[in-house]
Amino acid sequence: MPYKPGTKLRGIADTTQVVVIRAPAEDIDLRCGGHPMTADNPGHTLVTLDPDLAAGTQLGKRYVNEAGTLELLCTKGGPGTLSIGSEVLAIKSAKPLPASD
Repeated sequence: MPYKPGTKLRGIADTTQVVVIRAPAEDIDLRCGGHPMTADNPGHTLVTLDPDLAAGTQLGKRYVNEAGTLELLCTKGGPGTLSIGSEVLAIKSAKPLPASD
């Protein structure tokens, strides 16, 4: 499913919630804890978390894919790992500041 910036999503396997900052135009298989993410709907049912994808998400961190085409902001952390299919998303690192002379 294609996502737009500003879209709120939540994991169905845990409490993780994210906001899309940047997304590719094509369909992606966005997952958390091994299960598809869904629109921010408080009436969801929790399913079993995949133990291989249980490294967790951290509140306030930005997560990106290797290509840099997807960026998510975690608004509520949880035990599930964010991924696109089987590609685990990494925490975006800070840009280094220029050296001052």
